Amino acid sequence: MDTDSHQPRFSQEIKALLERLSQQPLTLSHVLSETAERGFSLVIGLLVLPFLFPMPPGFTTVLGAACLLLSVQMAVGRRSPWLPRRVAQFQFPSVLAKTVLSNLKRVTRVTERFVRPRLPRFANRSTIWRINGVCIGWLTLLLMAPIPMTNPIPTVGILIFVVATLEADGLMIIVGYVATGLITGIFGLMGYLLWRSPDLFLRWFGGA
Repeated sequence: MDTDSHQPRFSQEIKALLERLSQQPLTLSHVLSETAERGFSLVIGLLVLPFLFPMPPGFTTVLGAACLLLSVQMAVGRRSPWLPRRVAQFQFPSVLAKTVLSNLKRVTRVTERFVRPRLPRFANRSTIWRINGVCIGWLTLLLMAPIPMTNPIPTVGILIFVVATLEADGLMIIVGYVATGLITGIFGLMGYLLWRSPDLFLRWFGGA
């Protein structure tokens, strides 16, 4: 049986959204209204995909804030996404959409190879939905942290949850939990090194 024939893949849905955005800028509220409950995952994926690639300055706060708000709604159990009017009217720039669209194959090549419906009972539990929201929210905070060159790290973790939720892949959701722990450890280590950097600098060069 062809498992792809009865449900749209993440790559197909996100590509369709990006193609529309590249032709005519749409607001986030428009995208949410078209995707219904799946809008949580699809819009979060749409918001964080640009962080995998070089991005013009000024978008991190807006895109990150919208992603954080949606993740909080997931964490409290909402199934119908909501955004404040000011955020909902944000237009995803067509230039940014074209940039992401041109690099999308590199992302979807991985997801289509490893992600498929597995452990659906686990993946579809309301408790898991809430936990996923908490993890996405935490990773979004790390994404918004002012640490240069680190955006792709939490972005990968968020995309694992996005794709796993859309594909009802319980096994990949578990991978997402492991990835969240590893990413947290990486950022903790970087924070520690930044905190200790003055002492280390003095120790290395002060005694010279």
